[in-house]
Amino acid sequence: MNFLAHIYLSGDPGPLMIGNFIGDYVKGNQLERFSPEIQKGIRLHRMIDDFTDHHAIVKKSTARFKPCYQRYASVVIDVVYDHYLAKNWEHYSSVPLSTFVNQVHAYFIRHYFTFPNRVKGFLPFLVKSRRLENYKHIWGVETSLSIMSNHTSLPAKSACATKIMLEQYEALNAEFAAFFEEVQQMVKDHL
Repeated sequence: MNFLAHIYLSGDPGPLMIGNFIGDYVKGNQLERFSPEIQKGIRLHRMIDDFTDHHAIVKKSTARFKPCYQRYASVVIDVVYDHYLAKNWEHYSSVPLSTFVNQVHAYFIRHYFTFPNRVKGFLPFLVKSRRLENYKHIWGVETSLSIMSNHTSLPAKSACATKIMLEQYEALNAEFAAFFEEVQQMVKDHL
């Protein structure tokens, strides 16, 4: 799961959401630098990632992107699944996506100095670009993957990802929906 899903699964804006958002940027005992509620969010992030990485449906979705991305296909599916969450947002929330994103941005900006330096570096761009909201568009997925390929070892093959999404759109949507019901229940049971 990528940014939007982790944020959504945290519930209302708060320290738990910050922790769930920054989970990938906090390694090992760096966890102890944060408040107990943020630590809880970081642990939740790790639990969600572990659940996702080992789930049969996610593996099936990931396999669709292996021809283009090989071992990086799981990174791509995280972004693709955020697309389906954004696209089907009204199924998961009574709050419009744009309103939810505004609330999250406002909370994150108020707590900017809580974030690790790496997150502080990209947070203004994430807010300005409205990336969380733009996941609902195919071009938003392409843009996100392009940004990631410029700053990580992810191959620059966003056009290939788009082609696969368009060819297998409904199958991926169904896989996401089935998986997301399960991950929501896992988080609910945990919290």
